[in-house]
Amino acid sequence: MTKRPEVPQFGALLRTHIQSVPVEAQPAFLAGLERSAAERYRQWATALPEWRDELLECARREDEIATIVRALFPVTEQQQHQIDTALPAAIELYYEVFAPFTADDQVYLQSEAEIQGSMAWVRLAENIDDEQVCAELARCTELELESSRAVKALLADPVSV
Repeated sequence: MTKRPEVPQFGALLRTHIQSVPVEAQPAFLAGLERSAAERYRQWATALPEWRDELLECARREDEIATIVRALFPVTEQQQHQIDTALPAAIELYYEVFAPFTADDQVYLQSEAEIQGSMAWVRLAENIDDEQVCAELARCTELELESSRAVKALLADPVSV
């Protein structure tokens, strides 16, 4: 079995960036991170053509999560400016974590990030009484976990890198 890299605690790694925007804008900030993850999946789909279809499906799920969250938690123009200011540094830090590794190890790390990320939606739902909003957040959780499972299935059949 291939030795995989140690998985960081992504929430702790990004906490300062996430907390740099107002609490009510943090879901939208996280949606921006989801869009970034979708872009990474598209890049990996190019780098790992044997896994292209599955990785593009993961990208679609990330985009769906971002769309759901942005619809549930709209932000003001000022909050959007704060997100737009803080997000690039968070994305850069996130990408730096992946940089030293091969594409398949990067995908592995992302599969673990999906598991960790799924808990953000669970925690967010804990403070919400609206059943429909909670159901949408549960959908986001499941989408994260679907991507993790898909990647883990790919990793069971390694690519020839």
